[in-house]
Amino acid sequence: MYAVFLVATLDYGRHWLPVPWWVCGIGYALFLLGVGILTWAEAVNKFFEKSVRIQTDRGHKVIDTGPYAIVRHPGYVGFMLFFVGSALCLGSVWALIPAGLASGLLVLRTRWEDQTLQAELPGYQEYAQRVRYQLIPGVW
Repeated sequence: MYAVFLVATLDYGRHWLPVPWWVCGIGYALFLLGVGILTWAEAVNKFFEKSVRIQTDRGHKVIDTGPYAIVRHPGYVGFMLFFVGSALCLGSVWALIPAGLASGLLVLRTRWEDQTLQAELPGYQEYAQRVRYQLIPGVW
């Protein structure tokens, strides 16, 4: 995540690949959309955290409201939009490289987390049948 900002900082003022103002505008829109989705996902899911674990000590259960009614991992969607939006709104095409790598890692983590939840969280398999898509509605 920090690599996006590091690369954008190194790119600042050098204009290795100039970015038009409207691309920066798209970046701001993606950034704000990502932050909004991430905030919504965290607000709805009291079990939202950095690690992948079943929180039996807190009565972990399936959350299927808010953005979780659309995709199973909306927090990761928010992070990916945040990464790409940050690179673009900072005017750095080069920062899309670490943004893409970070997004790729989140796709792998999504698969791992989904497997864990289906195996260990009661009710998750039924939820996965209702909400078929993990990250992108209609695609995956």
